[in-house]
Amino acid sequence: MAAFFEKLLKRFELGIISVLMVLLVAMVLLGTYSLVELMVLNAPRRMQEATDVAALQRAMQQGFGGVLVVLLGLELLETLKLYRSEHHVRVEVVFMVGLIAVGRHVIQVDYGHAPMGELFGIAAVVVALAAGYFLVRRSGLTVGAGGGSGEG
Repeated sequence: MAAFFEKLLKRFELGIISVLMVLLVAMVLLGTYSLVELMVLNAPRRMQEATDVAALQRAMQQGFGGVLVVLLGLELLETLKLYRSEHHVRVEVVFMVGLIAVGRHVIQVDYGHAPMGELFGIAAVVVALAAGYFLVRRSGLTVGAGGGSGEG
């Protein structure tokens, strides 16, 4: 009886992961399409508005932010693929997703108006994620589906 429930739970888990992967693929496709559409449709107007370096910087920051959002989706898809096939999470990928997400935020911060506490907080998160990534990569550990750790 326990083997039946174990098999049922495994199928349930694979079904949920598959649904999440399909949703993520759809989101990445739609996000990429929207990003291309926004770039193509808005490029002429943005070129006319970019009369100084600050306006150009704002336009570039928005474009880079859009690219990083799509990249986040691809990294999350890679994490789900790995979990589906090997049933463990590569912790360094989780750190990388966090770094990309914070990096996207860093690119879009208005440093002239951001409170000092927010800037220090962002810096602390970047340092913590980078240090965690470094330590995990150096150790070679992964976290298994059951929460245990093992060599990866």
